Amino acid sequence: MRKNVITWFIFCLLLLSGGVFNVKAQNLEKFTLPTPWTAEALATKVPFPEYPRPQMVRYKWLNLNGMWDYMGGKKLSDPVTATTPPVFPANTEKIRVPFPPEAELSGIARKGDTCLWYRRSFVVPKEWKGKNVLLNFGAVDRISSVFVNGKKVGTHTGGYDAFSFDITDYLKSGENVLVVGAYDPNDGRAASGKNGPRGDYVYTSGIWQTVWLEPVEKQYISHIKLVPDVKNNRLEVVAYSDNPGLTVTAIASNGNSEVAKSNGSSNTSFYLPIQNPRLWSPDDPFLYELKLQLKDRKGKIIDEISSYFGMRSVTMGKVDGVLRPLLNGEFVFHIGLLDQGYWPDGAFTAPTEQALLYDIELAKRAGFNVIRKHIKVEPQRWYYHCDRLGLMVWQDMPNLWEPDDADSVAVRKQFRDELKVMIDQHVSSPSIVMWVPFNENWGAFEATDITDWVKKYDSSRLVNGMSGYNYAPGYRKAYGDPGNGDFVDMHHYGKIEPQAMPRPTDKRGASLGEFGGKGLFVRGHMWPVRNDAYEMMLNKDQLTDTYVLMATELEQMIKYFGLSTAIYTQTTDVEHEINGLVTYDRKVEKMDLDKVKQINQDVIKSTRKKK
Repeated sequence: MRKNVITWFIFCLLLLSGGVFNVKAQNLEKFTLPTPWTAEALATKVPFPEYPRPQMVRYKWLNLNGMWDYMGGKKLSDPVTATTPPVFPANTEKIRVPFPPEAELSGIARKGDTCLWYRRSFVVPKEWKGKNVLLNFGAVDRISSVFVNGKKVGTHTGGYDAFSFDITDYLKSGENVLVVGAYDPNDGRAASGKNGPRGDYVYTSGIWQTVWLEPVEKQYISHIKLVPDVKNNRLEVVAYSDNPGLTVTAIASNGNSEVAKSNGSSNTSFYLPIQNPRLWSPDDPFLYELKLQLKDRKGKIIDEISSYFGMRSVTMGKVDGVLRPLLNGEFVFHIGLLDQGYWPDGAFTAPTEQALLYDIELAKRAGFNVIRKHIKVEPQRWYYHCDRLGLMVWQDMPNLWEPDDADSVAVRKQFRDELKVMIDQHVSSPSIVMWVPFNENWGAFEATDITDWVKKYDSSRLVNGMSGYNYAPGYRKAYGDPGNGDFVDMHHYGKIEPQAMPRPTDKRGASLGEFGGKGLFVRGHMWPVRNDAYEMMLNKDQLTDTYVLMATELEQMIKYFGLSTAIYTQTTDVEHEINGLVTYDRKVEKMDLDKVKQINQDVIKSTRKKK
């Protein structure tokens, strides 16, 4: 009875907000596998009300998430080549942005639209008069075109990166009409991750992160770069603007008082001295607060953003003759989770901020110190939570699927361009300690060269050129071990034993990029497909004991065979894969997490040098 009352209350809220008609799957009971946050996502008029860019915050902004008009299909006008927006029908479908149309939370729950068109109106706040207005997108998959009041503003290619347009010249007083077109064939001809022809899970398209407006002056900070230099007790700062040479003032505080202040120029590196820095680590994820001010030629502040940074170093070094990853000069064994970031109700998009936070807190609660973000780039708030909670991140690049066909030159260039953008947009996050350009030979090309390029482009982090080089995708010839980068990385889903482990060399550490994959059936909490795993367990106790045994065996590999990292597969079940710590709907913990935490902590402790 109580469940029916809650469902009716949610329906009434949606009715009042005008968001029920022409929208599918709005009754909670019709969702295939609802999560604990599905009802809240349905009841919220503006999903994800939180400011989406925590390391570059402006306090005046307008969130455009919520119900938009929508039409999608393979035969609609091409968003890439369109010079004007299409005509929407009078009784158009409604979509809940920022959920992709394939997700039930979007209200569409349809696959294969290919050409996707979105429309909504907005009014610029009166207090923004005289300001330039930026239209910001967290991510749109994959090629997007933007129109304001019938005029084309611009296009963008790349399904995993944020982008902005200055729409000031396209605005009018009163109501403005925004139309966004997206083209996504899911053909594997671009950085796709699992949104490719292999079809591991439901692939997603279109707008899948927050859309928002914010006012700025004609000159403003477009993006920033913050890189800690612990060796020299300083922070490298770059504030980018269309106008180089403007004064930038950086002010750092520790939450209570100012600790440093320095001036520099826009588009140029300068340094903020941080004396006796409190170092960021999983044990103490301390973040300094940062204010950046852009000033005109007369010294007037014309833009100001709030940010944060962490002071930490990430290097490789020998410990007792074995090359190891060092955090702040100390070997810390990387024991982590493969995290794919899929949701049964939202697909690529978490249902709420609390849901996004749940997976991170789960990893922390289970005693892991690393999350390997697997061939997906998350919204920037996800990295903020890893920064503040203290979880190291291995960031995978979403892979190509087909790099070798007739247009391979253009495809490969686009992949390289998007790889650079991924690094540029997340370079300031202290939690990210490693870039992973390729996974298991999926779409791998020029891996040795790309690994070298990443290492040179961002020398502040480690690079794992190909995680699991020993696994071939089957549909194409394997590239194999790139032979460079900071790790030789293998995947292994059988018994933890010496003959299956990588070995360190004088130039590379030994990494077990994936292991485990132990499954458990939990009736009532599985996706309606054939469910499987690398090895099935009988019950929660057996699964827990098996993990404890594997972790204990890992400790032997660390001590006697030079292993430095191990990533367990995986955080949650994902559709047919039932090898998670928790079920896909996040409602059932499949292991005794207290026991998992204890063994993880014991293994980490055993690798620390006694002081």
